Amino acid sequence: MTTHAGPAAYLGDDLLERIRGRAARIDRENGFFDEDLDELRAAGYLTAMVPADLGGAGLTLQQLTLEQMRLAGAAPATALAVNMHHVWVGVANTVRAHGDSSMDFVLEEAAAGEVFGFGISEAGNDLVLFGSSSQAEPDGAGGYRFTGTKIFTSLSPAWTRLGTFGTDSSGEDGPHSVYGFVRRDDPGVTVKDDWDTLGMRASQSCTTVLEQAYAPADRIVRRIPPGPTMDPFVFGIFANFEVLLASVYTGIAKRAVEVATQTVGRRTSLKNNGAPYSNDPDIRWRLADAAMALDGIYPQLELIARDVDTLADRGSLWMPQLSAVKSRATETALRVVEQCIRVSGGSSYFSSSELSRLYRDVLAGIFHPSDDESVHGAWANALLGPVVPWPPEEG
Repeated sequence: MTTHAGPAAYLGDDLLERIRGRAARIDRENGFFDEDLDELRAAGYLTAMVPADLGGAGLTLQQLTLEQMRLAGAAPATALAVNMHHVWVGVANTVRAHGDSSMDFVLEEAAAGEVFGFGISEAGNDLVLFGSSSQAEPDGAGGYRFTGTKIFTSLSPAWTRLGTFGTDSSGEDGPHSVYGFVRRDDPGVTVKDDWDTLGMRASQSCTTVLEQAYAPADRIVRRIPPGPTMDPFVFGIFANFEVLLASVYTGIAKRAVEVATQTVGRRTSLKNNGAPYSNDPDIRWRLADAAMALDGIYPQLELIARDVDTLADRGSLWMPQLSAVKSRATETALRVVEQCIRVSGGSSYFSSSELSRLYRDVLAGIFHPSDDESVHGAWANALLGPVVPWPPEEG
């Protein structure tokens, strides 16, 4: 396996341009990014965060955020789908940093070429990580069989291992959330061909149906009570997921500003004797406003990713602050792309426009957890405590 000295070696400009060159066609065909994945795998990108002692390059989460921004600028759906593999590698790193080797198999299998999918989300389940509508049935020997339907399973055509969870209600100690990893070739795993969406089309985040899909004991990583927890595994999912998602959508917005800047420099105004639109004070203000908003996201992402890497102590604010970074990044990205479309004129409304595709892709950010409502709820609870029953009971 080829090793690399740093992030730039993984995503060189030539590689990114080839990926960008395929993005419009794959989106139009509602296809999958097979060629991108082959090139990223050959470049060692799927093992970028695997520690060096296990065969990877040992990039930190902070370093990978920069690479994911660049990949998202070339092909947002490719970056979003690859994100899910990186999340599991990142979780394994977080757990390992806490002195727990229970997820080292993820790092070892990623180094060996396995591709990890993220099978957590369920339709109508707004508990997300804190409770599952799927069932986890114990086999009596430490393994579990999972039954349920998972949605938005990115990398559907390519993943070989699926991290998932369900509820074990069999014990006398009450319901427990069970997290484990199943293999794609398990007869209980069915991947539907049902991804036909407004944006992020190349991610092919199809529905996955689990029917007694088996994870042996050595692939069960947690059995814990449902609900919020700072267990390193659950925290690792939350932290890596939110930070890497924020990175992807920030990368989309950054690319939109680049495209809009080029566009207003080319467009000319008949009203102003053929002067470029880049001279127009209103357009200059709007584009500057978009760039200023985006500029505020970079240091937030860098700092929180570094704190995840270094196991910083943010106490009870960890979860709300992670959610807030994701929310700010995705909401800011949406506004930035909209501003870029406004300054770029009617041509950006055509489906052939890169800005049109970026706009469709950036909309997906509002659907990822944590959503804006739960973020505000978490912050309200952190500041004010729970809602007080009112009126108070007499006596």
